[in-house]
Amino acid sequence: MMDSRLPQTFLAVLEHGSLAAAARHLDLTPAAVAQRMDVLEREIGVPLLTRAGRRVVPTQAGLAIVESSERMIVEVRRMRSLARSDELVGELRLGAIATAMTGVLPDALARIRSEVPKLEVFLMPGSSRDLYKSVVEGKLDAAIVVRPPFEIGKALEWRRLRSEPLHLFCPCDTAEDDVLAILRSRPFIRYDRSNWGGKQVDDWLHENELAPQDWLELDSLDAIAIMVGRGLGVSILPNWARPWPEKLNVRLLPLPGSRPREVGALWHRGSPVTRLVEALLQAIDRGDENPGGRS
Repeated sequence: MMDSRLPQTFLAVLEHGSLAAAARHLDLTPAAVAQRMDVLEREIGVPLLTRAGRRVVPTQAGLAIVESSERMIVEVRRMRSLARSDELVGELRLGAIATAMTGVLPDALARIRSEVPKLEVFLMPGSSRDLYKSVVEGKLDAAIVVRPPFEIGKALEWRRLRSEPLHLFCPCDTAEDDVLAILRSRPFIRYDRSNWGGKQVDDWLHENELAPQDWLELDSLDAIAIMVGRGLGVSILPNWARPWPEKLNVRLLPLPGSRPREVGALWHRGSPVTRLVEALLQAIDRGDENPGGRS
């Protein structure tokens, strides 16, 4: 059977675009990466990589084995997990949106690190849209994302972790309480509509026949809230998991008739690392039972 490190190295070179970058990712020397690629090409019998400017790209033969290489890595990980079924051990490739990175995961990862010392976590930040795709394609084992605005595939498991009500964020000195009147009269800072949470805000605006005075559109909730606190406009945002920026001078008004943003975990049904995902979710649950200063 082929050494699973060979296709792993091949995929790393494709992902990072060079032998040197792949070597840094794998914690190897460039010479070791080059040697593995030589062995793999000898076993396959044809060149798998070629240069395109400063990057290394796959040949036609290389493209042909990408999917098989990914399946082999997943299968090897599955066998390792089954062989060690009596203990929680292995690697969990986890994606998370920015607010989960700062507000949901740190305490849970600290907790699980002490409870499951043999668990290795590879953490990838990204948008819900990109992370969902990575889970579907098998590049990630699981992801913490905003619930998608479409039916989740039957091959995937979903579990809600947080329900985050939408609010109108406005400067602290805003005396008015009429949300619709404020939105009609103040500059509006949009939560990026290419994000699923931002699309939800945009849908609410359309449902209420509102066309606010747009002047900025950002994908960072922290940045938007800071700008609102500086009096640069108002915005509609979810009440996301703390921590929030310090000295945030904002006032929150409930958004009438709005649905909350749901944040949850997504993973493949029957995945070989399901037990690792469940262990992480249990660690998150224990944090929610004793949230301290979080909300």
